[in-house]
Amino acid sequence: MKKLFGTDGIRGTANRYPITPEMALKTGRAVARLLRASGGHARVVIGKDTRLSGYMLETALTSGLVSEGVDVLLVGPMPTPGVAHLTRSLNCSVGVMLTASHNPFEDNGLKFFGPDGFKLNDELEAKIESLLLGPDLATESSPEQIGKARRIDDSKGRYLEHVKHSLAGVSLEGLKVVLDCAHGAGYLIAPTIYEELGAEVIPLGVDPNGRNINAGVGALHPDHMAKVVRETKADIGIALDGDADRVIFCDHEGRVVSGDAMLGLCARSLKEEGKLRNDTVAVTVMSNLGLHASLQACGVKVVTTGVGDRLVLERMRQDNLAFGGENSGHLIFLDHATTGDGILSGLRVLSLLRARNAKLADLAAGFPEFPSRLVNLKVARKPALDTVPALQEAIARAEAAFAGKGRTLVRYSGTENKIRLLVECEDAKMADEQVENLRIAAVAALCD
Repeated sequence: MKKLFGTDGIRGTANRYPITPEMALKTGRAVARLLRASGGHARVVIGKDTRLSGYMLETALTSGLVSEGVDVLLVGPMPTPGVAHLTRSLNCSVGVMLTASHNPFEDNGLKFFGPDGFKLNDELEAKIESLLLGPDLATESSPEQIGKARRIDDSKGRYLEHVKHSLAGVSLEGLKVVLDCAHGAGYLIAPTIYEELGAEVIPLGVDPNGRNINAGVGALHPDHMAKVVRETKADIGIALDGDADRVIFCDHEGRVVSGDAMLGLCARSLKEEGKLRNDTVAVTVMSNLGLHASLQACGVKVVTTGVGDRLVLERMRQDNLAFGGENSGHLIFLDHATTGDGILSGLRVLSLLRARNAKLADLAAGFPEFPSRLVNLKVARKPALDTVPALQEAIARAEAAFAGKGRTLVRYSGTENKIRLLVECEDAKMADEQVENLRIAAVAALCD
C-alpha cells in the first residue's frame, strides 16, 4: 500500500512529515535516480504557487535533483496547468508543481507530471515511493554527476501565449469580468490574458503575501466575487483556486453557477460545434443526477469515474474524449490541456458569451439539479467503510426510502481526514432527513 502518495501527489502540513525539507530533498534524489535508470540526460521543471513554504520546498527539491545529476528549470509562481504545459514544451522528463491547491497556506504538496504533461500513473508513483522509503538513497552519488539549476525568465509568457492561442481569434471586447485569483498561482497571468484579449478586468485576490492564499477569496469563497459582480454590474465573475486548475463562475446577477451546470453547458456547446468526440463527456460520481438527465436529453452520453481529475483524465484518454471534469470546478478540455485549467476554462466560457451574445444565466438555465445535500465531517480514523455497520445500515435505509429516485455517496477525502456524505433525491425534505441520518451514524462511529 502506498504511504506517501494520495489522490493528487504528496500533500500535508508544511514542516510536518512528509512535507519537510528533508523529504523534499530525498524526493528529488529519488526522482533523479529513477530518471537516470532510464538513461539519457534528464531535466525537471519546478513551479509553485504562492505559499511561503514553497521557497523551502523548491530549494530542497532542487538540491536533491541536482545532487543526482539532473538539471532543473525553475519557473517560480505558475498555475498547475502551466507547469504541465511547460513540462512538454521545454522537453523535460518530469514536471513538479509545489502546491496544496485549495488548502490553507499551512499546507503544501508535490504534484508530478510526466514528459507528456499528464500526471504520473500509479506505477511510476509507486517506484518513486519505493526509492523514498527504501535503503538505496543511503548511497552517495559521485561528484561528476552533479547537475545545475537555472531560472526560465520567459516561462509565464510561454504559458500565456499557449492559453491565448487555444482559442485563436477570440476577442473579449465589451465584457466586464470580475476575476478572483485567490492570491494564488494565477495572480499575474490570469488578469493579463483576459486584458490582452480585450476584456475589462476587475482583479481580486492578486496580492499574495505567502499566507493569504485561498483566505476568504477564490473558488472556495465565491460569495466575495459575486458581491463585487453585483456592485460593479459586471457581466460575469470567475474565481480560481490557489493553483488555478479549478474555476467557479457566477452570472451577471452574482448568482454562483454550479460546477455541474458549467460541465453541462460546456459539453452541450462542444457537441453543437461538432467538437465533442463520441458525443460523450466524463464526470465523477459526485456529479448530480440532474446533469445526467439533462445531457442525455440533448444527445450527450455520460460516463462516470471515481473522484479526482486524474481518474477523469484516464477515462477521457481511454475513450478518446474531448471534454470532462469534476463538479468541484475542474474543467478539462483535452484538445488544449493535459489537466484542469481554470484560466483556459474561463476563456472558453467568455468566448461563448461573446459568440452567442448571451448571459451566463441563460446558458446555464438548461441544467437543473436534483436537491442535493453534502456534509463534510472531520474524522479521527478511516476504517474501510464496509466495516462500519452503523453507517452501512443508514445507507441501506436511505436507498430504500429513495425507491430508485435518489442516491447516497459516502467516501473519505483523498487529501484530508474527512468523510464526505452526499445525498441526492427528487424530494428535498427527504434529502435533508437522510443526510442527517448519515451524519449521526458517521459521528458515532468515526468522530471522537
